[in-house]
Amino acid sequence: MTISSDRPQTTTTEPPRLRVVLLLDVHDGHEQNFLAAYEQIRHQVAGVPGHISDQLCQSLGNSSQWLITSEWQSAEPFLTWVDSAAHRKMVEPLHDCVSDTHSLRFVIARETPDADSPAGRGGAPKPSARPQAGPPQGVEQQGTDPLPAPPLAAGGVVHHALTFTVTPGGEDAVAKILADYQSPQAQVDPTTRLCRTSLFMRGNRVVRAVEVRGDLGNALRHVAVQPEVRAVEEAVNPYLEEERDLTDSRSARAFFARAALPAVRHLANGPAEGDQGTTRHAFLYEVRPGCGEAAVELLAQHDARAAGDPEHPLARSTMFLREGLLVRMVDLRVPYRDAPSAAAGFVPGRESWALRHFLTLDEGVELATEAEIAHFLDGCAMDLVTDRRAPAS
Repeated sequence: MTISSDRPQTTTTEPPRLRVVLLLDVHDGHEQNFLAAYEQIRHQVAGVPGHISDQLCQSLGNSSQWLITSEWQSAEPFLTWVDSAAHRKMVEPLHDCVSDTHSLRFVIARETPDADSPAGRGGAPKPSARPQAGPPQGVEQQGTDPLPAPPLAAGGVVHHALTFTVTPGGEDAVAKILADYQSPQAQVDPTTRLCRTSLFMRGNRVVRAVEVRGDLGNALRHVAVQPEVRAVEEAVNPYLEEERDLTDSRSARAFFARAALPAVRHLANGPAEGDQGTTRHAFLYEVRPGCGEAAVELLAQHDARAAGDPEHPLARSTMFLREGLLVRMVDLRVPYRDAPSAAAGFVPGRESWALRHFLTLDEGVELATEAEIAHFLDGCAMDLVTDRRAPAS
């Protein structure tokens, strides 16, 4: 089976509205206390900048199960509020009433009626209408949302990467720190699990690719507070080119936002069970301004031709793109020098000629033969620091 996915693209320069869903169970005999607490909280949260509306719903199948949904102008004001001391104090009355809370966050992609339809234009503005003003008061213009758009998912697994740079001269020390850390607990919550983490370095750049089954946001928050991860991140901090403080929620969000290297394409040539004996590699391509998407499309077309061929050297490919940085991660059934075109994502000839227009290549680099592509890959290959799979659940 072959899976090929594209990361959802935002079609407007305006940040999408956010829908927050909170699932919870109310303790027996505490329903009236819960309703009183919600009544108090809903009036308080209505005054939070960026909040649009909220609803309280009760399950038809289980009277102890409740659902709170809220809508926000964008993720920024919600994240600012949810990490604040004011939020923690505001929700205190709920703590004695509920258990098994589970929070989900979604950006609004479509709605009915459409804002441009007659129904959407008529009458008074609805509370859920997209706000036309700028960012809410007290929210910085610079984004700190770690996931400003839904991450790419394929076969039920979410793919994402983080990247950052370390000070020149500290590469060996950082590689040792990142290779020796103890893995965090894989199970995040009942629906989210860490599947695989692959960490690469080239020069002073670090790329950490993660695969998560479930909610990536929950996984990132889970990992950030694990003692094993905190210890290794604190050890790395002195070597970073840009400072961060992962103990401060806003600073942590800002780091995850600027370090985000979103997955834009993923292809699996065969079932995961067929990955036995494959080797994972990553290649760092420097792309010309404005040419990243075109480069990804060309490479993805090449990968698609491997679909359905169980003997093809390429088992899986994932491409991560942000500005001038394109990382191509592949799982190969042979060493990459034995199948340079499969590893690189293009063949000599028309494809390699086209790709030259999209990439920033060193002087003298040619891509006209398999040997030249292999030499090009040697110059792009990232060193694998660690590749960890979570044990089967």
